This record gives sequence, C-alpha cells and structure tokens, in this order.
Amino acid sequence: MAIERINGVNLFIEDFGSGDPLVLVHGSWADHMDWAFVVPQFAPRFRATVYDRRGHSQSERLETQGSIHEDVADLAAIIERAGAPAHVVANSLGGSISLRLAAERPELVRTLAVHEPPLLGLLLDDPDTSAMAENLRAFFFGVADAIADGRNEDGARQFVGAVVGPEAWDMATPEEVKRTLINNAPTFLDEVRDPELLILSSEPPSRFSGPVLLSQGSQSPPFFSQVLDRVHAAMPTATRHTFAGAGHIPHITHPQDYVAKITKFIDSAA
Repeated sequence: MAIERINGVNLFIEDFGSGDPLVLVHGSWADHMDWAFVVPQFAPRFRATVYDRRGHSQSERLETQGSIHEDVADLAAIIERAGAPAHVVANSLGGSISLRLAAERPELVRTLAVHEPPLLGLLLDDPDTSAMAENLRAFFFGVADAIADGRNEDGARQFVGAVVGPEAWDMATPEEVKRTLINNAPTFLDEVRDPELLILSSEPPSRFSGPVLLSQGSQSPPFFSQVLDRVHAAMPTATRHTFAGAGHIPHITHPQDYVAKITKFIDSAA
C-alpha cells in the first residue's frame, strides 16, 4: 500500500496480483475497501488496482470545491500508472467518472464495466421521469444540507436508506463501514455542489468503441434502470446485465456472481 502524489493530491493506491491491469473505481461515501470481497478473486488473473478517490478516507481532502473533472484526471493518471489500456470496473459515481473518462480518453480504456451510475440529469428532460428525477435531486440536496449542518451521521443514514434499503443502516451496515461513511460525508457534500455531477460528458459516449457492460441490481431503486436505458441509447453496442437478488452494491452482497460476470465479460471481449 502507498500514498502517491497524483495531480498534486496525495492518493492512497494499492495493487494486487499480476496480469492485465484492472482498475476498480468506488462510488460516493466509500473507499478502496468497497472492493475487499472481490479483489482476492480478481488478483490471480489481473493486476487489480484499488484507490481512495480524492477526499475519501486515506486520500487527501482539499478545502476548495472539487469537480468530477478532477476525478476523471485522477483516474486517467492511475490507469497510466497501472499500464494503459486497462480494464475499468466501477460502481455508482465511480461509474459516472469512468463513463466520462471513456468518452474523453478512450485510448486508456480496454473494457468498461459500470454498475448503476447516478446520472439523474439524463432523466430531467423526459416528462415521464422528470418529476421523479427532481425529487431525487432534492433528496440529495437534503442529505447535503444535513452534512453542511454537521449532521454527518444523519446524512449517511438517509443516503444508505434511500439507495440500499430503509433498514440497511441499522440492520446490515457494519460499524466500521458506518465510520467510513460518516468520515467521507463532507466529500459527498462537495460532490453534490458540482453542477456537472449528474450529467454525461460533453464528449459523446460513443467515442469509446470498446466493450461496455452496463449492470443493475434486480432489487435496486427503479431510477437506476431508467438511467441505464439512457446510457445504453448513447452506447448502443453496450451489453446489459441484471444481478438477480442484488441491489446497488453487488460486489459486496454477491461477490462471486459479480466476479464471474465481470470476468466472463472481459473474456468475451478478448
């Protein structure tokens, strides 16, 4: 494990195994430990790289307002460090970051597997989904308000309840994970304040012509499927997959199924 200077920020980065480079990108609130159940299964086959995105856990948190562009630049540098092009596997906001990278720097990405990116901006222009998207966006701002008031645990509890399940915080979230979420809450506040967070890159996603896997969980809130419908329309050659019985974090709740599907996707792309 190591702290490395990337784009002027100290980032925690760790590598496991050997083989083709595979970079895993976590979502909001979390850190590299989000991948703890799947890295041991990937490592015999790939050189798996995990990291804490800036502002999360062991990586540096700046006082200035951040942007998704910085996250994209960090991911580009980490892929170049790992050896481009790399297989990129991403969850939630990590998926939004990875989709942007694939559009802006397609030469860095060999394959792209994205699970449930929260791109609510894609739903705002459709009369059938705009009201729901506005309500969800208002909810995220409500969570951000709680964090701004210093109520980090309240914000984390609200977010987990909405995205994972209403009883997830009390019934299923380990204390160590709760501490991570509470610690990383200020970065979620920073993310919510980024006006470009919930939209795709200005570069067309179709600039990336490599293999893409867009996945969702059968138990996830329905807006994730609607978002993926829009992403799929912009990347019509992508493959869709639903993890049966899973929700927003299949790499944690169904790690064997997750690794099997990702590995099969990469093999079929090869």
